[in-house]
Amino acid sequence: MKVINQFKMQLDSHSANESFARTAIATFVAQLDPTLEEISDIRTAVSEAVTNCIVHAYKEKIGVIYITVKIYDGKKVVIRIRDKGCGIENIEQAMQPMFTTGGPDRAGIGFAVMQSFTDKLKVSSKVGYGTTVVMHKTIASRQNDRA
Repeated sequence: MKVINQFKMQLDSHSANESFARTAIATFVAQLDPTLEEISDIRTAVSEAVTNCIVHAYKEKIGVIYITVKIYDGKKVVIRIRDKGCGIENIEQAMQPMFTTGGPDRAGIGFAVMQSFTDKLKVSSKVGYGTTVVMHKTIASRQNDRA
């Protein structure tokens, strides 16, 4: 696959930056002329990934969230969101719906949401070093793309 366009950003793990991250990524992906549903899917998945960094990775402190978005030929989008926070001890358990380490106010559905709104989700983590979430989404070609 050939990279057509890409961008990188990093931001502090302030909760106010979650909306900026999802809006920036959705705006970048808009060059592919996605449907409203596809944009909504991306915004929701990014929101969950960034919120996980804020709530779980850095808990009571501010850290840096690293984001890379690449657009490949064939309208494939790969979004990589990485932190250098506490890491996840058991990824398989963390990806189970309703599992959370965030306390009673958290639903524990972040990874399930990311999986349901992307074509492919990969999570890697090392305790004490952080977590990387990679989400793949292919934007459907529409009739006007063939002209």
